[in-house]
Amino acid sequence: MLFVKFYVVNLVYFLLIDVLICIQAAVSDLLTDLGSNVTINCDLDENEVYWILLKTADPPTVILRTLYNIQQITPIPPFYYNKTFRNKYSVQFKHRLVINNVTTDELGVYFCMNTRTPPKLSNSTRLHLNESTQLTVLNECHNHTDQNQTQWKIIIIIFGLMNGLLVIVVLGLVKVFVVGNRGSEEQSEQLNTDQQQMQVIEPHQDQLNYAAVDFSKLRRNIRSSQINSTYATLNLPK
Repeated sequence: MLFVKFYVVNLVYFLLIDVLICIQAAVSDLLTDLGSNVTINCDLDENEVYWILLKTADPPTVILRTLYNIQQITPIPPFYYNKTFRNKYSVQFKHRLVINNVTTDELGVYFCMNTRTPPKLSNSTRLHLNESTQLTVLNECHNHTDQNQTQWKIIIIIFGLMNGLLVIVVLGLVKVFVVGNRGSEEQSEQLNTDQQQMQVIEPHQDQLNYAAVDFSKLRRNIRSSQINSTYATLNLPK
């Protein structure tokens, strides 16, 4: 329950920052180049402050909380709200924020705020790139976009060729399958036809053989009758 209450209070607290930052009159511009190191001052005379980054259309990002006490010999290390901020941000004397190796992700409005209620905000610093650097970034983005479009065109062309090749292969397999079935059917029909012709020819051959046998008997009969008639003719009457 205590955690929920603390979360709600902090949520309302930091949502008010967006309104408060809009009414700050003193906003200074700080030009930088990509890869440079930048130092931003905090003009609050406080022992403990938050460093906050504000970007357009994004909620405020709490970077770290830093403690400073002039009576202490050794500085107290800051508390980071995100582990990735350790390599990017550091704190120097009097809560000065150092941004290492600036990229486009670090561009925005920076300000420090005390930890007491009501909140007290420092003057804001808008960090943005030089004009030459902005042109370089825009050209890189444009070239990157062109490269992505070219890659997508190549991928689409390759995909279309692969689909066409796949269609050709499928049509070839279908054709081979259909032609093979037709050839099998024709061979089966030819085999059935040959079998039927053989069945028709075999009875005719039997009849022919039977006729040949009868004809030979008839010839023998004719020969014997001729011999008898010739013998009768030779036997003259006495």
